[in-house]
Amino acid sequence: MSYKIIGKYIKELNFSIPNSKTFFLLSKDISKYKINIDIKSNQIRQNLIEVLTSLNLKPVNNNFEKINTRIVYSAIIELSNDNIEKKEVEKIVLVEVPTNIYSELRGIFVNLFENSGFKDIKISEKVDFEKLYQMKKIQ
Repeated sequence: MSYKIIGKYIKELNFSIPNSKTFFLLSKDISKYKINIDIKSNQIRQNLIEVLTSLNLKPVNNNFEKINTRIVYSAIIELSNDNIEKKEVEKIVLVEVPTNIYSELRGIFVNLFENSGFKDIKISEKVDFEKLYQMKKIQ
């Protein structure tokens, strides 16, 4: 392995339901929302990179009451040496690290919903980050 995760933490957490009407509509129509995943990175210093993986729930149509749900999970990685090619670093950031931390991130996000009264929240247990990476390369 050409990297190791040296730290993980929740960098940002937003979970707000504006009113009871939205709560009841959301609990009835939770399937009309989709999960968005975003991955960004920041170079901290030589061989140290912060990988930010975020999840948020968005309505499929704009005519739904909006809730603000977003979690940004930070994983700080240390690259094993200075000679790692840029393509390999890209794959570590966009595939390997998110694959490694996704179950923990998903667990936190699902737990927020379940503890807020939403028992039927369906967020995929597995995400094929390799497939997403390949699709992004084609675009």
